[in-house]
Amino acid sequence: MDLQHPSNRTELTLYIDSRIPPIRTTSSSSFIKHAITHPMHKLESKSDIVRAFNPAWYSTTMGTGIVGILIHNFPYQWSPLRYIGMAIALFNILLYVVISVLFITRLVKYRDFYDILMSPQLSMSLGSIPMGLSTLINSLVIMLARYDLHWLPTFVLVLWCIDVVLSISSSLLVPFAVFSHQKHTLETMSSTLLMPVVPNVVGATTGAIVASAHTGSAATVIILTSYVLWGMGMGIAMMLVTAYLIRLTMFKLPPKESMASMLIPLGPLGQSSYGIQQLGVQALRVFPSEFPQIEYLGNMLYGIGFFFGLLLWALASWWLTLGIYSAIYTRVRGPVPFNLGWWALIFPVSTFVSSSNSLWGITNFTFFRALAAPLIVSLFLLWLFVLLRTIWYAWSGELFKPDNIDRLVTLENKGNSLTPSTRTPVNSKDSSDIV
Repeated sequence: MDLQHPSNRTELTLYIDSRIPPIRTTSSSSFIKHAITHPMHKLESKSDIVRAFNPAWYSTTMGTGIVGILIHNFPYQWSPLRYIGMAIALFNILLYVVISVLFITRLVKYRDFYDILMSPQLSMSLGSIPMGLSTLINSLVIMLARYDLHWLPTFVLVLWCIDVVLSISSSLLVPFAVFSHQKHTLETMSSTLLMPVVPNVVGATTGAIVASAHTGSAATVIILTSYVLWGMGMGIAMMLVTAYLIRLTMFKLPPKESMASMLIPLGPLGQSSYGIQQLGVQALRVFPSEFPQIEYLGNMLYGIGFFFGLLLWALASWWLTLGIYSAIYTRVRGPVPFNLGWWALIFPVSTFVSSSNSLWGITNFTFFRALAAPLIVSLFLLWLFVLLRTIWYAWSGELFKPDNIDRLVTLENKGNSLTPSTRTPVNSKDSSDIV
């Protein structure tokens, strides 16, 4: 056929077009309707929800809980905000229970805690469990203390003891697994390495809040234990933040999928600032009567709490500015796909706001109050946006899709008969952006 002849080219075009099936287009409204009426349509089986469920989901309780507390303690008092904060806290309790049931079901059914602990990615999320519990304890003390409930001090103390055990376990087990079994390099280093040790700092802050509901020797033991936790968590966190800063200097920003992890170092900085201030407040209240032989101990710790709190707040301000600029820079260069890592935008920034609120309470400087208020509003809107996106992608099943389902099925068929030394970690493709 002579393709130079116009009529022949036309015939060839018609012939090709006739062999291509017509493309059926689906309207956006039909797509949305199908997605709403067909939950988990992206999963082959509903059991995949439990198979792929991982501890990174606890980060949703961290962000939800602390946002509820900030709304409740809004620096410019408005009574409806207290009830909004309490409603968010109640929702967070239900969320924590549901997530715990699903995660425990996975551990019982597949018996793969060892695999999670050995995973360089999933093990980092184990620190989210005690940190999520800390937000529940803080909410109970802060929001219910005014009602003078006789059972509240004992109840929160028991929960805090559980939280301390989980926090210390996270800070010891996961780093040991990193040193002995996992493989990490400076180039691939992620800020999620901070997650296993930050619970100590968060638990110390929670200890200061729990101590406010106690007096005498009980409050003294809680405060001293919290200072020990603060020292353990803060020291290791600062070392890791330094290493991560070197990684950013040598290998530039992380991939866009895990861009939100840039703000994770803000968490230990802001939380350490807030925690040392609150511990100083409680030391000033309790120690003069408990340690009369150490003169001015309470006043000294109160002053140290304010001084170090201010210095850490300043360092957190620098990291917050850098993190926001890096996020904007990455977003301008292309779209950022949604994943659970987006929750890392909420909790770290919220700790900075909590520190600002505390500095305002100590100094009465209007600057800290005026800074905290718009940040709380922005955090609430961001939390609402991320929550709705999470519900949407969870409803479709996108967030529950197993990354290595064939390997997990193989484990099932073998009846989980593999010994711990020969097991193959499941979900090994999970990347650090889910934390």
